Amino acid sequence: MQLFLIVLNNFAMMNPASSVDKNNAIGIIYSRYFEEGVKIDLYASKGNQVVDAENVFLKSPDVHFFFCLQDDAVFAFSPQYQRTLTSNRSFFIYEPSRDLHLSLSASEECRLVHLQTTIEYLHELFVADAPEMAFLTSAAEKKYYEERPLPASMLSPLQQLFSSRLSVQAQRLFLRGKIYEILALYFHHEENMDAEACPFLQDEDSVKRVKRAKDILLENFTNPPSMAELSRSVGINELKLKNGFKDLYNSTVYGFVLDYKLETARGMLDSKQYKINEIAFSMGYSNPSHFISAFKKKYGITPKQYTKEGVD
Repeated sequence: MQLFLIVLNNFAMMNPASSVDKNNAIGIIYSRYFEEGVKIDLYASKGNQVVDAENVFLKSPDVHFFFCLQDDAVFAFSPQYQRTLTSNRSFFIYEPSRDLHLSLSASEECRLVHLQTTIEYLHELFVADAPEMAFLTSAAEKKYYEERPLPASMLSPLQQLFSSRLSVQAQRLFLRGKIYEILALYFHHEENMDAEACPFLQDEDSVKRVKRAKDILLENFTNPPSMAELSRSVGINELKLKNGFKDLYNSTVYGFVLDYKLETARGMLDSKQYKINEIAFSMGYSNPSHFISAFKKKYGITPKQYTKEGVD
């Protein structure tokens, strides 16, 4: 398999308009875009074998975000310890005390985004919201490692990083906007609502059960369980589950699933690798016309029109 590493290197403002191709042991490196304080690497593998990208360097005390959009990526921190990031999940790393060296393995059709920022860059972006980010307000030496599901709203902007076909000047503006969008969506937590305004949120056990229900739905979004099955799985009655979803995610249970399904489909359209019928069937639709109708109802445009017009 061939592993393509697209490096959008944004530190140091050197050769800002250049696009550099260079062969190395893991594939081809493209350097396109520079801005002080932020760096993006896009990994895309093709084939049916496993390829290792040795000696991935995570600079300290920078903040590192990994977003896996397709298949699996394996992070080997040492011969004794490795961690697998599966599709539609993110991995957050903040190690203030030391640099990290790891090996990254990708299989089949893996797509992985690595976003690296300095603390100063995040401070400038989120100074008013710093209390929302514990690693900015707690002791400087405290390290953070967190893995969580990718919300549906993040799938499309992440996929668009791989499908963008713009001029050098337009690409710079596009990437800056996507960086802002991705960070904003990542740090937006629906669960950080005012507990006084929402009595349901004061029941921590119920919140955990609703979040577990959400995870079950995301794991089975092409064929979600019935409301009765879902409530039994998490041990909460149907009414409380419905109310909890509305309070936590501002959506009905199956409205949440539909939004996630259509955002996933939109990301697949952005990749330009799939036919509309293929996407419809992979999203669990038995009839592509039902997918087309749902897509048009949400976005005001058919999937075919979307791919032709490149709607963001």
